[in-house]
Amino acid sequence: MGRPSRRAVVAAGLFSIIGVATADARGVMQFDAVMPGTIVIQNSTRTLTLHLGNGRTIRYPIAIGRGGRAWTGRTVIANMVVNPTWQPPAVVRRDMPHLPRLVPPGPRNPLGTRALVLAKDEIAIHGTNQPGSIGRAASYGCIRMHNRDVEDLFARVTIGTPVIVVN
Repeated sequence: MGRPSRRAVVAAGLFSIIGVATADARGVMQFDAVMPGTIVIQNSTRTLTLHLGNGRTIRYPIAIGRGGRAWTGRTVIANMVVNPTWQPPAVVRRDMPHLPRLVPPGPRNPLGTRALVLAKDEIAIHGTNQPGSIGRAASYGCIRMHNRDVEDLFARVTIGTPVIVVN
């Protein structure tokens, strides 16, 4: 296991990295100095890390906002939805007026099988019907995950879980 670059540590800004995993697979990692139960999203590495406690984490690959829509800051999970219905936000409908007002659960739904709605401007951590977008800057600001990963994360968190997003 190699030592992380200084840039990776500085980009994280919140913890020191002890283990390294590939960005294309879920893995259990070793981290220090973040409160257990906290989700940390790193835009630069396109990863979401759930801190389990005792220095252990689970790391998932994600897609982030594209073209200036990636964001940083702190928030919490405000709602959790199984098989969500998608109502495209106004900014998405403005860019894609052909979209329906509502997309029911199912294979055409861009939210995938689960949505963790954040207390921030119509933003969610959710599954996807576009798994090829994971690892890219591809969304309007939401955090996309593989459906199997968002289902795993969904089972591990609750409403009120802290979410920290760093570059």
